[in-house]
Amino acid sequence: MAYLSEMDDEFGFVDPEAAATRGAELSGQYNAADPFPHIVIDDFMPEAILEKCLREFPANIEEGGVRFDREQERFKTHFNPDVLSPWYRGLFYGFNSRPFIRVLENITGIKGLIPDPFFLGAGLHEISQGGHLSIHADFNHHKPMNLERRINLLIYLNKDWKPEYGGQLELWDKSMKHKVVDVVPSFNKCVIFNTNSDSFHGNPGVINHPQSIPRKSIALYYYTSTWGAAKRDHTTQFKVRAGSKDAIDWKVKYRELLQDVLPPVLHRTITGAKKRDPD
Repeated sequence: MAYLSEMDDEFGFVDPEAAATRGAELSGQYNAADPFPHIVIDDFMPEAILEKCLREFPANIEEGGVRFDREQERFKTHFNPDVLSPWYRGLFYGFNSRPFIRVLENITGIKGLIPDPFFLGAGLHEISQGGHLSIHADFNHHKPMNLERRINLLIYLNKDWKPEYGGQLELWDKSMKHKVVDVVPSFNKCVIFNTNSDSFHGNPGVINHPQSIPRKSIALYYYTSTWGAAKRDHTTQFKVRAGSKDAIDWKVKYRELLQDVLPPVLHRTITGAKKRDPD
């Protein structure tokens, strides 16, 4: 039986009465987890919903995807819900609904979670054969809404996925010395975790499926209205694993160096000029 068995298996809406208490029984486990609060839930949703997710998953990037292909994120495609089918958009709006958020609040113990109507970085993710996503900490500031990022939620769509196919989600400690958690991204498995400047995670293992089937997932991010002037925002912070061939993200390091050494007005002028430069 699916963990969210009360979820409507056609549209994905969570029953409000069930949401009042669902998840509270997992809160202790979630907050005691290492290397940072997280939980892995098998059979998360009614399978009928995820079967439809696979059937309606975009066939190629021409259907509105954005491609990432550099050392830190190789052969990754992102589809914002706005470019998806009406049914898919309805599903994502359900993930942003009050009952679903209440379940997340019960699990995490974080009250006042706010969904993202922009779906910045969220939606459908696909990593093709030979691709990977290096270990990183996510961007921490939702600038359009001036919110602090707090929760990541991932739901995997990969049938019969085996460890040797690569793409496992890895959670690392703050020192980046130890991989603490390794999650095979198998069908209907959900991972929820706190995200901050040292919640290091990723799937650095190269995708190596015998039939070249890509790794697919749903990604959702939630926020709170706790951002303040004392906090410093940052973009995605990629990390290098000791003894690996991981590449340093020099582009981000250069931008951060400018931010540290230049007066704010001059920094805005220079970075604004670079954004306008077509090269």
